[in-house]
Amino acid sequence: MISKKDTKFLEKLIDKFDDSKNKKTYHFPLLEKGFTNEDIFRGIEVLLSRKLTMSEITKKFENTFAKFIGSKYALMVNSGSSANLLSAFALINPKKKGRLKPGDKFIIPAICWSTSLWPLVQCGLQPKFVDVNINNYCLDEKLLKRDKKIKAVMNIHILGNSPNMDMLSHYVKKNNLFLIEDTCEALGSKFRSKYLGTFGDFGTYSFYYSHQITSGEGGMVICKTKEDYDLLYTMRSHGWDRGLNNSSKTKKFNFINSGFNVRGMDLTAAIGLSQLKRLKKMIKSRSKNRNSIVNKLKNHTEWDNQYTFFNPNKNLKPSWFGLPLLINKDLIFKKEKFLKYLNNSGVETRPILSGNFLNQQGCKLYNFKYKKSDIKISQEIEDRGFFIGLPTNDMSLGKLNFLTEKLIKIKDF
Repeated sequence: MISKKDTKFLEKLIDKFDDSKNKKTYHFPLLEKGFTNEDIFRGIEVLLSRKLTMSEITKKFENTFAKFIGSKYALMVNSGSSANLLSAFALINPKKKGRLKPGDKFIIPAICWSTSLWPLVQCGLQPKFVDVNINNYCLDEKLLKRDKKIKAVMNIHILGNSPNMDMLSHYVKKNNLFLIEDTCEALGSKFRSKYLGTFGDFGTYSFYYSHQITSGEGGMVICKTKEDYDLLYTMRSHGWDRGLNNSSKTKKFNFINSGFNVRGMDLTAAIGLSQLKRLKKMIKSRSKNRNSIVNKLKNHTEWDNQYTFFNPNKNLKPSWFGLPLLINKDLIFKKEKFLKYLNNSGVETRPILSGNFLNQQGCKLYNFKYKKSDIKISQEIEDRGFFIGLPTNDMSLGKLNFLTEKLIKIKDF
């Protein structure tokens, strides 16, 4: 542990590099000061130990995460994208009971992220894009239909929200489908009494910057069975069995399956573990800030329904990732100029994930088949939507006023 004397020295050093104190005006990034001094100290301790790679701290983070989320098994990887990668390739692996075959179809919402889609495509599977719900931007479970060619669902919990997990779980069970829950944007959200990510065969999480917790990079994948855990564990590191309870004692380099190198690090695990301890507090602050922004806008003297707000699904206790906004249809033509103004004014904006992903060049390259009429809501969300960050500490009144005064002015453009 770092001594009190060294702590004071490090605090002064951290303070020296804190550029936020030099800013004369308010700004509103996706995430402000993502690392506390405590997080940085835990990372420094790992650096000083010279043991940066995956070891005891990574295992401690995995065990703590599994206990927190309510899963039997958790495995740390180097990113949420790698968590999706392992989950996808587990579904086609010869070790997997009832494994999927090339050409099998999977469902995915048209509002998605690149590495939610591509790992399954790289496995030889075919996507069936489904439209989303205009109220929560998640997969519209009412559009799910029986199709014998569909063998899996890649569900994405958008910005802390979720579909109706009762309906989705019933659909998956009734049709004997695999379910991957991409929970990279929804760590800490609960549907009824269960955390998102724990409903499916695999749940994936990201600790990238601005997510609910961040270690800079890093991710986690959870599962329910020892068989799936062993498979993920082996694929995480070269197809190697080192460290498994049933690993060979006669060979140090015993490769029992195909694999990747997507291991986590003790350095990022230490920071993630520190942040996990504060997750519930940060969820509370983000929720409070979200409500403050919405209420401030709605009660503004210039409020004229400039935006439609994103609301949690019924039975969901959300852990917000950001605040998405849908611009009034009559104001869409102002969007490009207005977003440029926000970003230049210090209010950082992003599209809602990647918008309608079928518009991306990669999808055109693969020539995915779909009807535009089947994904109207996804296109509407791309056309009208954007999102801003939510601070992990309670906002000051000055900062709240700064933000709302910027957002309310869209009619002026």
